Order: sequence, then C-alpha cells, then structure tokens
Amino acid sequence: MSVVDRRGALRLLGRVGLGTASTPVWFESLAALAHDHAHALQQAGPSAPVADWAPKALDAHQNEMIVALSELIIPATDTPGAKAALVNRFVDAVVDDADEADRRSFLRGFDWIDARSRELFGDEFLKASPDQQAALLTVLSSRKNKTLLEDRFGVDFFEAVKELTVIGYYTSEIGLKQELHLDEQLFFKDSGGCTHPEHGGTPRPAAPAKTEP
Repeated sequence: MSVVDRRGALRLLGRVGLGTASTPVWFESLAALAHDHAHALQQAGPSAPVADWAPKALDAHQNEMIVALSELIIPATDTPGAKAALVNRFVDAVVDDADEADRRSFLRGFDWIDARSRELFGDEFLKASPDQQAALLTVLSSRKNKTLLEDRFGVDFFEAVKELTVIGYYTSEIGLKQELHLDEQLFFKDSGGCTHPEHGGTPRPAAPAKTEP
C-alpha cells in the first residue's frame, strides 16, 4: 500500500509550503522549516550517513513510527523507498529545530495515531497488521474525512508527515539520483519561509516546477 505514489509525491512536492486557510500554524511552520533544511542539505552536498545516529526530537517509538509511516507513504519499489533514504533522520532534524509549541503539536500526533489504532484494532499502530495500518491511513488521507472533527488533528498530523516525507525523500541522494535521475540541485533554491504574519513571515515564491519521473 502506498499512500502517495511516485507521481503523486511529485505533485505534493510542487505544492509544499503553499498552505491553505485551514492549515494549522504548526503544520505550515514545519513545512517551511523542512523546506529550509532541504535547501541547506543540498547546498552542503551529499555526505555519508552517521553510523551512530540517534534521534534528538523523537523518542525510540516515535522514530520507529516515522520509519514505518514514511515507508508506507513512499515504499520501496524498483527504487529504494523512504526508509532507505533515511527520511526519519530528516524528519527528526526538522522537528528538533522547530519552535517548542510546533514540536509539541507534531509529537502529539504519534499518541493520536496509537490511540486511534487501539480504538479500531486493539493495539498500537506498529503492532497493527499491514492491512489495518493501511486502512487507518487511507481514512486519514480521504478528503471526505477532513470534515470529521474527531479526526481533524489526525488528518493534519498525517498530512504533515506526508509533507516532511516527500521533502526529505526527494531532496535525498536516493530520491534525486535513483528516483529522479538527477545529479544537480533541483528543488528549494529559495526557502520562502512561513507566510503566517504572527511569525513575521513573507509570502512564498511560486512553487518550483515539477519534474515527472
């Protein structure tokens, strides 16, 4: 099960950071910060993965959940998926760099997902079957579900995970070279930043041109 197929992921990448009137401040702030991190990583160039890496913002369970969620969003096919691209490390770095309030809002999503999984399937998300995991994420991805108030936060959290996964994957060495077959920088030449006035932001530039796989 793939929540975002490769072509759909590129469309999502093209709209990253655009936001809507209903987008929570913490969501858009994290997307803008992910945008900045991706830009900085591309400026620095590829580097070898840190062998003794450990998450800073996420605890061990949350990190495992990001690994699982990101791989469900962009699974391995004939090219490596989000797990191989170490998207969880990208997400952890973004969340660690976020404002405390934004970080708390995002981290609350893991408890929400586990609570809903227990309610539906009798166990936390990572212990649910693949079909059960797929069913829950499909509900959260449904446009119709966004009107259900009890799921509103879960929908926003999973949308945020998708945003961070897509940004992290398609600006990783695996995403650029093996998926898009590119050796040069492509996305995020201008970070844009958050547009919310309470954060002192300015409007973002138009979304970067999408490249079809």
